[in-house]
Amino acid sequence: MELYIHTRNLELTDWLESYVQKKLGKLDRYLPSIEETRVELTAEPTKNSNHSQVCEVTVRTKGSILRAEERAGDMRDAIDRVVEKMYKQIARYKGKRERNKGRAPAEPMGEALPIAVEEIEETEAPQIVRRKRFPVVPMDEQEAIEQMELLGHDFFLFYNVDTSQINVVYRRKDGNYGLLEPEVM
Repeated sequence: MELYIHTRNLELTDWLESYVQKKLGKLDRYLPSIEETRVELTAEPTKNSNHSQVCEVTVRTKGSILRAEERAGDMRDAIDRVVEKMYKQIARYKGKRERNKGRAPAEPMGEALPIAVEEIEETEAPQIVRRKRFPVVPMDEQEAIEQMELLGHDFFLFYNVDTSQINVVYRRKDGNYGLLEPEVM
């Protein structure tokens, strides 16, 4: 498993790098199909100092992506929280793979997670309860943002005339916007 660590607005000290490697470097023990883990550590200027340190983790497996983000006043707390969240996502992913056994090829499940699985088991798996069809009008990113704001949504799916692809713009917690550009692998 490849582990990449990036920082924004803070220095990656030896201690911080080794702490991230210690906490996230062994995720593949619990899910052997992990190919790559990307960690982004950010210090954001926020009004609430308890949310200024951000740790985002993106795990790529064969065909799936798991993502977790946590904020805290201390980077160590943010890393600890995101690791806990990632363990829960891995447990949920493993459960999903187990339920789909027979429909999809099984993959090695790895070691048991260091968290109590009972905590995260759900009584009933969430299901799609509504489907919606809508026309997609070609537009650029700015038009999509304006349309999203007019609708009062946090995201908006659109056909990007600049890239000739379906994209999603979304509102980030910091007030800026994000753009999702899916790639078929």
